[in-house]
Amino acid sequence: MRLSQFIKDNIELILVEWEMFARTMIPPAETMSVAELRDHAHEILLAIAGEMESSQSEEEREAKSKGLAEPGIKATFAAVHGTLRQRVGFDLSQLGAEYRALRASVLRLWMTHVGTVDAAVLEEVVRFNEGIDQGLAEAMLTYSEHMASSRDTFLAVLGHDLRSPLGALNSCVHLLGHVVDGKPNERALRIAKQSIASISEMITDLLEYTRTRLGRGIEVTPQHGDFSLLCEHAFDQVCAAYPLRKLEADIAPAVALDMDAARMRQVLSNLLNNAVQHGDPAFPVMLAVHVQGQDAILTVKNRGTPIPADSMQVIFNPLVQVVSKESEPHERPATSLGLGLFIAREIVKGHGGTITVSSSAEEGTSFVVRLPR
Repeated sequence: MRLSQFIKDNIELILVEWEMFARTMIPPAETMSVAELRDHAHEILLAIAGEMESSQSEEEREAKSKGLAEPGIKATFAAVHGTLRQRVGFDLSQLGAEYRALRASVLRLWMTHVGTVDAAVLEEVVRFNEGIDQGLAEAMLTYSEHMASSRDTFLAVLGHDLRSPLGALNSCVHLLGHVVDGKPNERALRIAKQSIASISEMITDLLEYTRTRLGRGIEVTPQHGDFSLLCEHAFDQVCAAYPLRKLEADIAPAVALDMDAARMRQVLSNLLNNAVQHGDPAFPVMLAVHVQGQDAILTVKNRGTPIPADSMQVIFNPLVQVVSKESEPHERPATSLGLGLFIAREIVKGHGGTITVSSSAEEGTSFVVRLPR
């Protein structure tokens, strides 16, 4: 049997192996559906099989083996596959591993049906490898392009968000230079302090992101404390920051917890600000704290447009931003660098806890933090 025909006849068996291997790429794949894990694999394989059966010149075959062939149908599917894998959090080595596993699976399964390995069999293997190489090259190209786009977007957001507080700070410094009746300008002083705090938060987020990229993680120093009281204080601060938004709290009293208070306050601030930013103003943002067994459970919930399915896979990844149409421009946090949820997850992990998200039009969006007591 020709390898191209074997692929067509046994495509489901091959896809099962593809899916099983892709699911080992955790954490990105642990919550993905079968359809998401198999995305475009069926079309990629059929396109490769079709090209194997077509006549090609030596120049065309050499170009395919080097990933330089002209884009065709398969190129479109492979390119889209690379884009989607980048979007759901696969890294470049995991993307390459998928194609390596696909190559090995097809050849291993086929060899069980091959009797004698002759020149014709070797020719089939060569043609198949050329198709896989071309598909991988196209997938890696679009993956890299989207990575570069994400980096450029991050730098643009950083520049934009730094410009606003720096401009306000510059104006305040100018105003503070003119003392009226021997008294400083209190309003200018307050705005200057707020601007400095915003810049400081952005720099802190960038430094902590860098620490995690260097493998150090975010330092957590737990001490015994009252988690309920900390949540109440953080809730009051967010209420003061958004006086026009309705926020509600249901906090169980005296929930004792070994925690890094400053870090947990950061988690609360990130989750509550995120809920206000992306929630529908017609509905309140809800904060709930209760005890379940040996765990303290923190829930932040808002209503509005649900988080898209593809964003659910990467929402805790660094440099990811989920834009909601309900967000008012004036409510957009200055430190919206796409690092808030990533840092929140790292802090929760440092406490031995977990953070999960669920989102639907009917139930709203809920972030649930579970912390061992």
